[in-house]
Amino acid sequence: MSKIREAFKNGKAFIPFITCGDPDLETTGKVVRAAAENGADIIELGIPFSDPTAEGPVIQAASLRALQGGVTTDKIFDFVVELRKDVSIPLVFMTYANVVFSYGTERFMKKCKEVGIDGIILPDVPFEEKEEFDSVARNYGVDMISLIAPTSADRIAMIAKEASGFIYIVSSLGVTGVRSEITTDISEIVKVIRANTDVPCAVGFGISTPEQAAKMASVSDGAIVGSAIVKLIGEHGKNAADYVGSFVNSMKTAVIK
Repeated sequence: MSKIREAFKNGKAFIPFITCGDPDLETTGKVVRAAAENGADIIELGIPFSDPTAEGPVIQAASLRALQGGVTTDKIFDFVVELRKDVSIPLVFMTYANVVFSYGTERFMKKCKEVGIDGIILPDVPFEEKEEFDSVARNYGVDMISLIAPTSADRIAMIAKEASGFIYIVSSLGVTGVRSEITTDISEIVKVIRANTDVPCAVGFGISTPEQAAKMASVSDGAIVGSAIVKLIGEHGKNAADYVGSFVNSMKTAVIK
């Protein structure tokens, strides 16, 4: 069983997303450690990309700040090596196909294994095209996380059957960002997933409050929060770690109730 699967064994999981290098990698390190110390079960590390099509304005702005600050994929790999000296929970990269492709898919996945990355999420790669990345990832023991959206409909079973690590359920159509209300019937999606696989599933996109996190975790195996955390980092900059830590603590407390 992969480390990602194991992270769901002790109840509902809370998964924060953090953009690497915003405002700098030193701050990212402090934020990641604060999240881990306050109950994060898995952490998604965003590798910035110049055209992040799935992201709303908050994460787009964070990516831009990070890129302008000089962050690169190689610097992020070196950063993970340092993180792994004291952070043991699963770490997952979230980025875009072009980042992996331009780095060299084989080289990228090999490096993931070497530095201790457990999984990868590529939101712009549709299920039908994932094999060119997934086959290489599997060779290096890296879980390629599948996404299921409200529009997946009759494809849910097909995606679930081939999933590894965990399944990322996209709560709402559109890009990432805080939403006041999530209207998708997540329980129906989960029902189809459960009928086809025992791979755990967590809900993301739009979750920003403990109440939303608790509601989504009650019908799935966990909650994923990105924009609300990235917004905190944008507001507090180099001093963001304590704010993110207390936010993660409140969200983790909510999902396990």
